[in-house]
Amino acid sequence: MYAVIKTGGKQYRVVAGEKLKIEQIPADVGAEITLDQILMIGEGEAVKVGTPLVEGASVKATVVSHGRHDKVKIFKMRRRKHYQKHQGHRQNYTEIQIGEIAI
Repeated sequence: MYAVIKTGGKQYRVVAGEKLKIEQIPADVGAEITLDQILMIGEGEAVKVGTPLVEGASVKATVVSHGRHDKVKIFKMRRRKHYQKHQGHRQNYTEIQIGEIAI
């Protein structure tokens, strides 16, 4: 059984037991969270698609850790204008482990 969830403005296909890095959420390490924005649930040939969300569906997950992704380097340059700009960014994330998918 799998589900397509929406969190942090992104969509993820999740399966029970999977670890996943999502946008940072305010939860303590070890806390159990409930993701209730479920767009689709599938099990074999049976697929239930929401309009836009599947009613009554939820995914339980446990917060494993918080961290920061690798640095993304941004370099801007205008040729012949003597303009160069260096910038870096590290995005925060929350790593979760998917528990059960409830319909």
